[in-house]
Amino acid sequence: MAAIAAARKSRLHNALEGLALIATLQSFPTFATAAFLLKLVGNHDLVGDPGVAIFVAIASLAHAMLAVTLGPSFPAPFKTVYEPKFFEAHLSLSDKITAWRTQPVASLQLVTIVLLLSVMAVVTASVG
Repeated sequence: MAAIAAARKSRLHNALEGLALIATLQSFPTFATAAFLLKLVGNHDLVGDPGVAIFVAIASLAHAMLAVTLGPSFPAPFKTVYEPKFFEAHLSLSDKITAWRTQPVASLQLVTIVLLLSVMAVVTASVG
């Protein structure tokens, strides 16, 4: 079934899928963490401002687009942001995520993000 779906997947669909995966799984946690750190250190401009969510969304998309544009040409500087497996047309969406998740570097990134966000959540809850 996955082979049939992959055969019908257009080049544009595959590119958009890869861009969305990079924006969601790699860029978004970076900018969400940055916004959370700003809030944690006492930047009161972020309190109740919907612009923070808009900034995180736009910055994540721009970061992902930059990674998709420059990542294949310059793999060394973009090795932690650009993931070639996200652009393999023969893989389904879930297969792309599974292939990425099983890599040691991706696993380390996910664990780091979870631990950092957990620590920041505890500090934020205890500070007030």
